[in-house]
Amino acid sequence: MKSLSSKEYKNEFVNSFPGDDSGNLSPRQTPGVLYSKAMPTPVANPSLLAWSEELANELGIQKPNHPNDVAILGGNYVAPTMQPYAACYAGHQFGNWAGQLGDGRAITLGEWQTTAGTSWELQLKGAGRTPYSRRADGRAVLRSSVREYLMSEAMHYLGVPTTRALSLVTTGDQVLRDMFYNGNPAYEPGAIVMRVAPSFLRFGNFELLASRRENQHLRQLADWTISRYYPHLQGEDKYLQWFREVRDRTASLMVEWLRVGFVHGVMNTDNMSVLGLTIDYGPYSFVDDYDLNFTPNTTDLPGRRYAFGKQASVAYWNLGCFASAIAPLFSGTEELVKELEAYADIYSAYYLKMMGNKLGLDQVKAEDISLVTKFDETLAALKPDMTIFYQLLIDLPLHLTDEQELTAYFSESYYTPLTEAQATLLAGVLKEYIARIQQNTCSREESQQRMREHNPRFVLRNYLLSLAIEELEKGENTLFLQLQEAIKTPYSTDHDKFFVKRPDWATSKAGCSMLSCSS
Repeated sequence: MKSLSSKEYKNEFVNSFPGDDSGNLSPRQTPGVLYSKAMPTPVANPSLLAWSEELANELGIQKPNHPNDVAILGGNYVAPTMQPYAACYAGHQFGNWAGQLGDGRAITLGEWQTTAGTSWELQLKGAGRTPYSRRADGRAVLRSSVREYLMSEAMHYLGVPTTRALSLVTTGDQVLRDMFYNGNPAYEPGAIVMRVAPSFLRFGNFELLASRRENQHLRQLADWTISRYYPHLQGEDKYLQWFREVRDRTASLMVEWLRVGFVHGVMNTDNMSVLGLTIDYGPYSFVDDYDLNFTPNTTDLPGRRYAFGKQASVAYWNLGCFASAIAPLFSGTEELVKELEAYADIYSAYYLKMMGNKLGLDQVKAEDISLVTKFDETLAALKPDMTIFYQLLIDLPLHLTDEQELTAYFSESYYTPLTEAQATLLAGVLKEYIARIQQNTCSREESQQRMREHNPRFVLRNYLLSLAIEELEKGENTLFLQLQEAIKTPYSTDHDKFFVKRPDWATSKAGCSMLSCSS
């Protein structure tokens, strides 16, 4: 185990690509470079609020026991071998080309190499201005930082590919934020999260270079990315193989989001990882009631471009942007377009397999596709609590045949009483489901175990986060600590006091039902 302050860091990205080393933090365009040097701006009083013990052990990082360690987490100290920088990238935001963006409030300190030889980028979010902050201050508030810290780790334990969070520190400073961009700014306590990932490279890194016609840098970045993160890809068609893997990882990630009911909220191309990770936790949410049109992001209204049920199609659109960005690497784009268009079939295959696991099917046959479709349509029509409904489904008594008994069994998951038509609809699909389960070649116990492994019992609901944040702002951490433990065992009954529907008061409360990109 090594401490943060005594480690010798690697800086492969910085050493491999041209950057702006001036240290000038003034907002500006930075053509010809892939990053800019950006030293964290010190804060008044960094104090460790949370530490991910499991992640630290995995990476071999010693829990902070020296003032310099906490100072690193708060941006007040930079170890001698660190070369902090902000990455430069572009992107399409809400379907529109936004041009140069970049790390506006994230600063990568360096790369931590484990004893096993793996390398992880350590990045501070909220550590102050960078050349890409534009008119912002580069800071983060406690509210958004708690959300990022807990959800990064929650998604990991759910089995969803994600960036991780090592620490959460309060800064002792107040930060001015207009939570809903409605002209009501207020001061909030500041905080900083240390994010961890093999890489934070996004579709937007490649889009920027393509837009500037820096094709040499584009090829250099693609080669570097493949050699480090896709080393098994070799040969003349390695770029095509690479796109295929990025496509497959992205399709798989969308299916994982749908499996657990996660809504990212702001799927801009600059928020899409080339490693297929969930990245940038802002106005996210889990769905409570099963609503395909639900978006947690006020900025996404009224179009709901990034709604729960649209995420897979948006991912396809974003992959199209990525394909366009790397097109200069190809002599012709016919094969690239063919691989892009294969997304629908790849996604569909992943989705059906996932739903088979959620429903406890021994396998998904062609004739099961209609059942899966009916389940989706029925849940969308009834809007029960997704998490609770699937948990109840696991132990559904297979002898039930009466419509009233079948619908009453799921009453714990309903937000509103079923109409007669809804009850008939649900009973019909459940009878069909029971008949199919009875055809399984595996035992009922094996089917139920499969369902327990793929249907979370605990998800980090927005109202719980809101309550925990309110407590922390008052100096209390009881609920925060409970949630920090609950996220580690989301498929168990260990934390069933949270196994309840969203309360009525949370339906319209700010920070519970709707958030903004400021979240």
